[in-house]
Amino acid sequence: MSKKEVKKEIFKNKKIAVLIPCYNESKTIEKVVKDYKEVLPEADIYVYDNNSSDKTDEIAKKAGAIVKYEYKQGKGNVIRTMFKDIDADCYLMIDGDDTYPKENAREMCELILEGKADMVIGDRLSSTYFTENKRPFHNFGNVLVRSLINNLFNSNVRDIMTGYRAFSYEFVKTFPVLSKGFEIETEMTIHALDKNFSLKEIAVEYRDRPAGSESKLNTFSDGFKVLKTIGRLFKEYKPTIFFGTIGTIFLILSLIFGIPVFIEYFQTGLVPRFPTLIFAGLLLTISLLMYICGIILEVVVKKHRQLFELVLIRTKYDSKIIK
Repeated sequence: MSKKEVKKEIFKNKKIAVLIPCYNESKTIEKVVKDYKEVLPEADIYVYDNNSSDKTDEIAKKAGAIVKYEYKQGKGNVIRTMFKDIDADCYLMIDGDDTYPKENAREMCELILEGKADMVIGDRLSSTYFTENKRPFHNFGNVLVRSLINNLFNSNVRDIMTGYRAFSYEFVKTFPVLSKGFEIETEMTIHALDKNFSLKEIAVEYRDRPAGSESKLNTFSDGFKVLKTIGRLFKEYKPTIFFGTIGTIFLILSLIFGIPVFIEYFQTGLVPRFPTLIFAGLLLTISLLMYICGIILEVVVKKHRQLFELVLIRTKYDSKIIK
């Protein structure tokens, strides 16, 4: 059997779902749907319209997509509904703005169907993103987010915020979607890293939006939400480090204020600065509370990881029943 025939066999009797969250993408959605129908003829193409006002849904239907609706605004809300509603062996998520190449779609799905990855990331930043993207603050934001997550979670993911991803059934059905907007990709990446899912990255060519197509991502407000999400997830997934860092800061401040008072006491036998001593004691108490919080929450997080592994086993069992 040739290599090409082996690859065809991988897709045989497998359900593939292409997920396209959309908000006012009438300029590009027809091309996107037709492109992915061409490279993945076995797949069902789902377009989830998120309150578009430019007939995106009608154009998608004419192009051959299965159109559904999500009325709660925000990409995270759309992804939550997609993951909840659709059962498939492999999920390919793309944006409706025609910025991602269709040529990588089949390879990404193959990695999922062969069991080599639970999430495949279409890495834009290692190819043409910085030359194609005309928004310098977006470039800076991508680099900043990548650096933060890789340092905080001891990883080496090259593109955190890409919207071009493939997922396994197990990942989709065990991912608790909490984000409502564009911070959803950051949440996906951190969840995968924390829960030890297998990640693969493929460098993909990125092209900027065509003329007349406008980005829905607000550089500053959505960028702030992403940074806020990183902070929240760092606190939830790494509580010992998070609260330990805060505790250490308060401990240092306590020593800065308290040591001079003790030096004066040992030299003179007097404590002339009682307010300073009380303040230093308060800082020390807060420091100890932060350390205790970190220890207690680390136990809770460990227990949640154990429970998640049981849920994952059950999900794999359910997926075999569906098949």
